[in-house]
Amino acid sequence: MNSTIQTIIARTRINYVWVVLGITFLSLLAAAGIRATPSVMILPLEHEFGWNVATISFVISVNIALYGLIGPFSAAAMQRYGIRPMVLGALVLLAIGTFASTYMTMPWHMVLAWGILVGSGSGVVANTLAATIVSRWFETRRGLAMGILTASSATGQMVFLPLMAYMVGHFGWRSVAILVAAVAALAIPLVAIFLPERPQDIGLKRYGQLEDLPPEATESKKNPLSIAFSALGKAVKIRDFWLLFFSFFVCGMSTNGYIGSHFITMCGDYGITAVGAASMLATMGMLDLVGTTASGWLSDRFNPRVLLFWYYGLRGLALIFLPHAFGLSYFGLPVFALFYGLDWIATVPPTVRLANDVFGRLAAPIVFGWIVAGHQLGAASATLLAGYLRNSLGSYTVSSMLMGGACLIAAVMVLRIKGHSVSGEFIPVAPVLNR
Repeated sequence: MNSTIQTIIARTRINYVWVVLGITFLSLLAAAGIRATPSVMILPLEHEFGWNVATISFVISVNIALYGLIGPFSAAAMQRYGIRPMVLGALVLLAIGTFASTYMTMPWHMVLAWGILVGSGSGVVANTLAATIVSRWFETRRGLAMGILTASSATGQMVFLPLMAYMVGHFGWRSVAILVAAVAALAIPLVAIFLPERPQDIGLKRYGQLEDLPPEATESKKNPLSIAFSALGKAVKIRDFWLLFFSFFVCGMSTNGYIGSHFITMCGDYGITAVGAASMLATMGMLDLVGTTASGWLSDRFNPRVLLFWYYGLRGLALIFLPHAFGLSYFGLPVFALFYGLDWIATVPPTVRLANDVFGRLAAPIVFGWIVAGHQLGAASATLLAGYLRNSLGSYTVSSMLMGGACLIAAVMVLRIKGHSVSGEFIPVAPVLNR
């Protein structure tokens, strides 16, 4: 593999760091498309099997919860065993889980395929992977790099959702499952051939590194479970961790859990077709590609706490406005899409920067994994809550108000984050050995 990469480096003038960023972006994009798939399957599964929204929402919540809970252990395993084998294993799980779902006939089949297999695989190819890549490959421009990688989630929706909605309408939901299984399978050789573990393996420095530095202690002889729980045990004693955790809990509620899982069904309540709703989500994804990349650029230059205050505050106002948007003729939903789309996951780059400031380069990806677990637990909670309220009340209005109010609370909460570094090693490490 290294000889192939060395040939690429010799024949081009492109810094291979950006190739690594591109490969990671494509992997995250594929996983994001797979994670978005259940949102276009709710109504078809309800019609074919008679499963209600609450039942399908439970499966989605299992997927979302595992996606978050796997994160810290995945980040620790990447330090122990390497990035490439972890990502390859995750892509295999995603391919198997999505393809196996074409044979499901019972709710527990969906729990196994989409909940456990896809949830576990997507938990590896997630924001913790992005944080690990940025920490390992970038000395400067970290905010921009994290913004680009984070934007892959929105881009995944932008690329896949309208196509998936069209395929569901014309060929059935199983065609979508086969499509995303093929996408995951195609990403496997790309990662296997072109993704090295670290810059020094191919004779490079981190991007922006001006001089040779002694090898970082980035590997531990302990198992990933021990590494992850050791980092958590020390992080929970620091107030900034809890402020980051609970603010990201709200972030998950208001994005993946609510809009990501229920927006298409919500639009259906107002007579908007699945393709039309998916296209609106894709538009928001396109806007978030701009917003989150810009957020990364801003995170390199401005106070991340102030950025988070504005992001959460504007998102809260957008969600409170959402129920009224459906009654404002042609411009209501576009106004919502503009403000919400630019802000969708713009919270990630400043949150990662604060995690690095507080916990340091080595521990930050693992601690951020626990923070992401909070994000996904919030998302799972919102998926269940919104599904229950919709079944009980017949609409999503109360859910929108609750999510918007939670965002306004988070906007105030993040201003109390100090962002100061802490002393002491979070992770027991051994010196790096050249491979």
